[in-house]
Amino acid sequence: MEKNQIFITCGTEYKEMTKRILEESGLAEQIGNKAFRIGIKPNMVSPSHPSNGATTHAEVLAGIIEYLQERGFRNLTLMEGSWVGDKTMDAFYACGYDRLCDEYGVVFHDTQKDKSYTADCGGMELHICTSVKDIDFLINVPVLKGHCQTKITCALKNMKGLIPNSEKRRFHSLGLHKPIAHLNMGIRQDFIVVDNICGDLDFEDGGNPVVMNRVLTGRDPVLMDAYVCNLMHYEISDVPYVELAGRLGVGCSELEKADIRACGADTGEQLPKSRKVVELADAVEEVESCSACYGYLIPALDMLNQEGLLEKLHEKIHIGQGFRGKTGELGIGHCTRNFRHHLEGCPPVETEVYKFFEGLHRKPSELKKITGCSEIVGQPVIFCMLCTLYI
Repeated sequence: MEKNQIFITCGTEYKEMTKRILEESGLAEQIGNKAFRIGIKPNMVSPSHPSNGATTHAEVLAGIIEYLQERGFRNLTLMEGSWVGDKTMDAFYACGYDRLCDEYGVVFHDTQKDKSYTADCGGMELHICTSVKDIDFLINVPVLKGHCQTKITCALKNMKGLIPNSEKRRFHSLGLHKPIAHLNMGIRQDFIVVDNICGDLDFEDGGNPVVMNRVLTGRDPVLMDAYVCNLMHYEISDVPYVELAGRLGVGCSELEKADIRACGADTGEQLPKSRKVVELADAVEEVESCSACYGYLIPALDMLNQEGLLEKLHEKIHIGQGFRGKTGELGIGHCTRNFRHHLEGCPPVETEVYKFFEGLHRKPSELKKITGCSEIVGQPVIFCMLCTLYI
């Protein structure tokens, strides 16, 4: 496989089709040395089964592991750290990776428990998990899916699982796109296997899977993400970190230079166009929010929208590290704790956010229990800012 090539295969036998496309891609020849320490980096963003559209399918990982072990590569490590707010090992079991590791005798390394080192990533100092230094060849196995803040997430952004939680938070204060691009100057992914079986095209935490039954392979993470932008009906300029990574020299962002090849009958169906996140974001004032916090808020707003409640909200919802120490009316998460009305949590999960807003329609006595707000008085009219948001 050349650096500008992207291979695509379709089917429902996920393990076997993964092995076939790896053979077509010549992965074993690219690795070469049988003694190499090979890292396999899935997406385990949260404790969500892969069928929900957020995490890497165990069958795809099984295909990679079997392919490598059958060719004499034995030094394999699965490595990943979930997003801030969730424990990696909860995701490990939810994804079925415990059974996978037992069956194939593969070690799993939780990067949330790692120490870190400071690396010069193209002129930007970033903190990277020390386990990355122990890897000779890194196989990235992201899920092709949407993202509440960056529109898409695939090869480049999946490297965030190899930085400590404190750095994940800092990425958002740095603007997210710039550090994602620069991180890929400090961590080199040698090969990419994209799980496009059923990614959620809106939410990185899943919940609305779109079945495509595809696996893609490539060597250039920038070109892969440029192609994903195209598949998801975005311009490359809509996802700034892709262009920036190209300018930094991580890879090529010029899609016209890509050689797209089908390993089989065709490259599969077109992805449907979805802009749900853009519409829901109109209700939010977001400044430097972490992925988990924002990622739980948007699906909760989607549920409210489906019930016709979101349109009755007349006050912006504030969220993010940029509101620390500031005051306002309505906030979500610990960073807005000085707001007059806020939902505590770091992060508050989707169900908590939904109940918080859904509860605003209840009677004063019920609202007092939900919110702890002593200002809720009156019957039937509720004289409280928290309630007038919906009146």
